Amino acid sequence: MKPFFSYLISFLTPIALIGAALRILLTPVFYTVEYNMPYFPADEYGFTKEDRLRWAKPSVEYLISGADISYLGDLKFDDGTPLYNERELSHMADVKGVVLNALGAWTISLIVLAALAIFAKRGGWIPDYLNGLRRGGLWMIGLAAALGLMAGIGIAVNPNVFWEFFTLFHQIFFEGDSWLFYYSDTLIRLFPIRFWQDAFLWAAVLALGGGAALARFAGIRVKR
Repeated sequence: MKPFFSYLISFLTPIALIGAALRILLTPVFYTVEYNMPYFPADEYGFTKEDRLRWAKPSVEYLISGADISYLGDLKFDDGTPLYNERELSHMADVKGVVLNALGAWTISLIVLAALAIFAKRGGWIPDYLNGLRRGGLWMIGLAAALGLMAGIGIAVNPNVFWEFFTLFHQIFFEGDSWLFYYSDTLIRLFPIRFWQDAFLWAAVLALGGGAALARFAGIRVKR
């Protein structure tokens, strides 16, 4: 059973690391930094940086809260028009489902990893546990490097590379073309494609850093 548990640990490790990166990106820190980057594209329809910061806050908070879609549906611009149209609200509800499922998987991975750590300590197979972490960290390095390379190419060389990945991602997690919007829609104005390129890139950087640190730490502990 020890080899099985060791590989289970390896499997759960990238889930835990990716979940941690996702949770960091769902804080105000990420979108605040992103909107303040000098290269971030201006909104041709009139949103200022302050407008984006104002409306991104409730939009992101909705994704990790227990509120229903009326939380966003009740938001209005200063002239009284709704912040989001029905199509956007429907998509945000779908996004919330994906986000909560991902965070749920992250939480479960942490709980199982913690339980297996206790089990390993009591059963005397900590080296197998650490080997599982080390292997999982190495897997994460490979996955994160591939993701970071794809996002980097999309930013610096060929935008179509990232767009194809972005399209595939939505086809897997969302039905039909519910995620496609006009450039004049609020969602696109708040979160243009550059926002998502950077989000995937930073997720890769955070996950890669976590994987490298974990692989290094576990490797040292095994040797000792």
